[in-house]
Amino acid sequence: MDLLSDAIAAVRLGRPTSNRLRAGDEWCYRFAPYEGAGFHVLLRGSGWLIPPGGSPIQLSAGDAVLVPHGGEHTLSSRPDGSGAVPFETAVADPAGRTEFLCGKYRQSRTRRHPVLATLPEVVHVPARIGSHPELRAAIDLLGGEVAANRPGASTALTGLLDLLLVYLLRAWLEQNPATGWPEALRDPPIAAALEALHANPEAPWRIEDLANRVGLSRATLARRFTTLTGHPPMAYLTWWRLTTAARLLHDTELPLPSIAAKVGYGSPFAFSHAFKRQFGVAPGNYRLGSRREHSRRDPVADQPAKLHRM
Repeated sequence: MDLLSDAIAAVRLGRPTSNRLRAGDEWCYRFAPYEGAGFHVLLRGSGWLIPPGGSPIQLSAGDAVLVPHGGEHTLSSRPDGSGAVPFETAVADPAGRTEFLCGKYRQSRTRRHPVLATLPEVVHVPARIGSHPELRAAIDLLGGEVAANRPGASTALTGLLDLLLVYLLRAWLEQNPATGWPEALRDPPIAAALEALHANPEAPWRIEDLANRVGLSRATLARRFTTLTGHPPMAYLTWWRLTTAARLLHDTELPLPSIAAKVGYGSPFAFSHAFKRQFGVAPGNYRLGSRREHSRRDPVADQPAKLHRM
């Protein structure tokens, strides 16, 4: 079980979208807050990313940036970010020397995964020679795919944008001191416990079973697991079961009894009671509400990833 992929799948809504833009000598674009994560890849040229209240971040060709909490920010040719216009109104300069790829991954705020919640407001991965070769390869493939716009580009871009997110997260985890949930991924017994819970949330887990599986005493497992993830093992299991259930309610047409069984509840009543305690609404109302919310959103966010030429 890939815990990082699991974390991404837990919060995802719809498919990623992307925009490619060439800009001239002077440009400044403002990105409004967004329910999800945004990203930027500078394909050519240079620029600045300016978070509100933060210091400008200089960007060079090949740099990648993730805005994991969807906060407002500005991309600009100048570090002061003056004269910003909404990105949606941007007018491309076909002869521009700066080219970047911007996109977003729509995510659920109600299913926030702790590994994503621990990220800073801006994750900047510079293009250093020899570092993060998988990320560099994904960026090169993305650049080539959006430039060529060949048959099958929609499917290819969706997969490449998913890879970009995984590699950005890997790069950040590798180059920063691990604390909290990311540190749990580097602790073999705790990572093994997480993998077991994620792989089989429907199993009738007990703390004794989990401790025996990973070779720790009950007390040691409980202490280390709680310190690193913020939850005791069985409380984490409940959270993961219900988070998985919320994803199934949003993404599938499975009836409630089937979802209850898939996440380890013996009856729909017990499942509904636990779900309402975590999410504040009954499962059926959650499903209806997520669909109404989905219908009010920009439909582009649920289309296959594609290039919007600007």
